[in-house]
Amino acid sequence: MLNQLRDLQQYKGFRALAASRFISNVGNGMSPIALAYGVLSIPGSDGGDLSLVMAARFFPLIAFMLFGGVFADRFQRNRIVGGADILGSFLMGTSAISLIAGFSSIWLLVAMGAVFGILNALWWPAMSGVLPEILPKEKLQDGNAVIGLISNIGNVSGTLLGGIIVAALNPGWGLLIDAVSFLIAGLIVWNLNLPSKTKVESPGIIHDLVVGWREFVSRSWVVTMVLAFALINMAFESMLQVLGPLNFDDLKTGPKLWSFNLAGLTLGMMIGGVIALKTRVGRPLLISVTLIAFSAIWDFALAFDIPLVFCILAAVFSGIALEYFVVSWNTSMQVHIPEKSFSRVNAYDALGSYGIAPLGIVIAGPLAGHFGVNAVLIATGTITFVAALASLSVKSVRNLSNA
Repeated sequence: MLNQLRDLQQYKGFRALAASRFISNVGNGMSPIALAYGVLSIPGSDGGDLSLVMAARFFPLIAFMLFGGVFADRFQRNRIVGGADILGSFLMGTSAISLIAGFSSIWLLVAMGAVFGILNALWWPAMSGVLPEILPKEKLQDGNAVIGLISNIGNVSGTLLGGIIVAALNPGWGLLIDAVSFLIAGLIVWNLNLPSKTKVESPGIIHDLVVGWREFVSRSWVVTMVLAFALINMAFESMLQVLGPLNFDDLKTGPKLWSFNLAGLTLGMMIGGVIALKTRVGRPLLISVTLIAFSAIWDFALAFDIPLVFCILAAVFSGIALEYFVVSWNTSMQVHIPEKSFSRVNAYDALGSYGIAPLGIVIAGPLAGHFGVNAVLIATGTITFVAALASLSVKSVRNLSNA
């Protein structure tokens, strides 16, 4: 990794981008634990309230994602990313202070999450296009892997620290650290010195969306993966946001035990990043999607209440599969999609891949209350396994090459 890192540092802006992702992900590692147990600490809250808060940011994210893609292809991407992070830090800070001061409520957290989702709809398509503005195409797999590895080092650090902070102190302190990390990372990305956008005349937003849609549907491997991951992400986000915390719902021991699982996931992502950095395979989606299918082992491990150490090992494997897929997918998109419409295609990707994830998050809590957490975890694992293997029936997915 050190050789690749030294090589990538010669490209202006890469070091600053890597630093921003590390700082932001220290806070991101704390946020899911702090928010989940912050909700559960509000008197009278239950699994349904947890589902509501965790889903709040997804609905506006999905609603505004396509417009975020248009803006990212028209304007300076690093300024969109940086501005969204800076504004998001104030929203996160408001949620944090409400928990620390004791005046928080489910609807306040829902409102903050909804506005944050709008910012995320701008952030996501823009962020995906920043690295290709820094690195040439032949360096993108290395760049994606290194950025992912550095991000996950920050994430695992934040996850472990978050479990300790939330268990020992008020969950709001974890959110406050996340807010500070957003502010610092946003300022770094805002000040990246990237080439100015060439102004392109366009008939309008609808025209831009139509052009992006044509690029999107013209590639069967993209459409297939988006359809598969609509189901996979619905299952995964339900487990990550709701079912995992409910599985460890004791407010004294739960945050620490769930943080160990999340740390295992992030450790696995670090390992997956190293593997992606060291290997080049002829058919990256074939390998990475197969790994995603078997990542369902984590859902099943939690469902059958096996000893904690084996749950953590299952989380590690899931992390390896997830990060290897993310690097393979990002590289495939960056290699095969034209830069001028990249963010719009990425927005359609995100819209389709996460379009029904909010539904899964909303119903996960009530379903767990009715059928039991373990039964719903078995369902999420089965959905992941079947959807991933089904996508490999499409030839263009199996045979895609980034060479």
